[in-house]
Amino acid sequence: MPSLADTVSRLLRSRRLMRAPIWLYRARLGGLLGQRLLMLEHIGRKTGACRRVVLEVIDHAAGDRYVVASGFGDRAQWFRNINANPRVRVYAGSRASAPATARVLGQAEADRVLDHYIERHPRAWAKFSAVLEQTLGEPVTPPNTALPLVELRLDR
Repeated sequence: MPSLADTVSRLLRSRRLMRAPIWLYRARLGGLLGQRLLMLEHIGRKTGACRRVVLEVIDHAAGDRYVVASGFGDRAQWFRNINANPRVRVYAGSRASAPATARVLGQAEADRVLDHYIERHPRAWAKFSAVLEQTLGEPVTPPNTALPLVELRLDR
């Protein structure tokens, strides 16, 4: 019988399922998904086409700053795209979209943010850390987490 981590990891690889929340954001219903998710609009590094992905918010301590995780590491297409072009748009809750700049956090900063997330959401972390370890193929617990974290800083 497959474990919860196996099942969730398989579901995360379902393109159709993972793209469903995008339609809610595009219909201006992103607020239904709560404050722990956002939609990131980015530009394809090869095609130049507009791309979208819904991600979990790991940290939102400042009003103009969100931190998200790349659960598939540096293999994730959105992660590769923001490395090529850090100019993005953020759709959070029912707020209007806003232009932003993406920045991959350094190791020490990523460890600090992840520690803070684990403190605030221990039950969620207990369930999904195994999934993240399976998608990444490496341990994700700080220090020296293998989980890439990205800061999205809204433009003023």
